[in-house]
Amino acid sequence: MQINERLAAERERLRLTQTEMAKRLGVAFRTYCDYEAGKSQPKAGTLAAAREIGADVMYILTGEVGESALSLEEANLLARYREASDAVKAAALGALIGGAAPAGVQQTFHSGVNIGQNVTGDVTGSSTFAFGAEKKKK
Repeated sequence: MQINERLAAERERLRLTQTEMAKRLGVAFRTYCDYEAGKSQPKAGTLAAAREIGADVMYILTGEVGESALSLEEANLLARYREASDAVKAAALGALIGGAAPAGVQQTFHSGVNIGQNVTGDVTGSSTFAFGAEKKKK
């Protein structure tokens, strides 16, 4: 397998079209097509840009998989994060950080009186909830 074939394989691994790959590498569509056709080879700056979007440049150049290669899912997430607005980046980080907190049940106390539970995370199974005080017997 030659550089052009490995470049195409990396593009496919990243689930990008030739148009998307050209745009992310900062080259013209025709130039990128020439890379994959074996008519020309990418310059160092283009390969550096490829690494920035998660491509395994060591694999593209030598055919050997680099140790630090991102998974397809990681590369896709990173590429989308880098293109996002600051607000979207903040929301994504918040979701990831919030999702990392362990789910569980926490007792809530006020003034030394147990008034209930605060349940976070998924609640599965059948549960019965009763609210209010019991009526006094006469």
